[in-house]
Amino acid sequence: MRRLLNDMVRTLAPPRQDRHGPLPPLMLTLTLVTGLVDAVSYLALGHVFVANMTGNVVFLGFALVGAADLSAVASVVALAAFLTGALAGGRLADRFAPHRGKLLKAATAVQTVLVAVTVAATAAADGQVTTVVRYTLIVFLGLAMGLQNAAARRLGVPDLTTTVLTLTLTGLAADSGRAGGEGPRPGRRILSVLIMFLGAYAGAQLVLHDHLVLTLALILLLLALTTMVTHRLSAAEPAWIRSPS
Repeated sequence: MRRLLNDMVRTLAPPRQDRHGPLPPLMLTLTLVTGLVDAVSYLALGHVFVANMTGNVVFLGFALVGAADLSAVASVVALAAFLTGALAGGRLADRFAPHRGKLLKAATAVQTVLVAVTVAATAAADGQVTTVVRYTLIVFLGLAMGLQNAAARRLGVPDLTTTVLTLTLTGLAADSGRAGGEGPRPGRRILSVLIMFLGAYAGAQLVLHDHLVLTLALILLLLALTTMVTHRLSAAEPAWIRSPS
């Protein structure tokens, strides 16, 4: 584990003049987490999202008119958990506003604890999604993703919200040369979409083959590694920790 951590730190160590330092690859890791989480929530928890709130609002509308396989209660619980997590993330962002490294470290550390609860609950149920397990996962994953979204918003790295791709895809097309734009950062935007796809694909493969606990454990591992790497990279107070003006 220590060797893996040291290798990641060396890989992510940024050039001195890089405005955002290692934040882009770290936030792409969180984008991968989002794909995995949404695979869990949609495929294992009964067609509900814990990261994509646009989908939940739409699902709530469908459920209220009696659409099959959708639960208004699950959508409302997911929305409430996400908003609570976003509120907590906003408070963390206010507390660590001058130091983006500490903000990301604190946010992912809390996420790690929240996801650890879901791993424990699912393992205790032997991977079976009972009603208690379902709502435990919706609440704790919703809290984690709301927190992540709020932290990503305050970190201010362009095109890397980690949970929403609509604006990323819009920018990719609307800012392109064909649309008369200058096409800034197409690589980052495309990579963000691909990473989300990879997370969703991998998560679906695992969940549909009855590896729910393993999927949650993978999410836990990614968050824990992000926390440790962020701590190591920001310990020397590099220039990128300051919020961009």
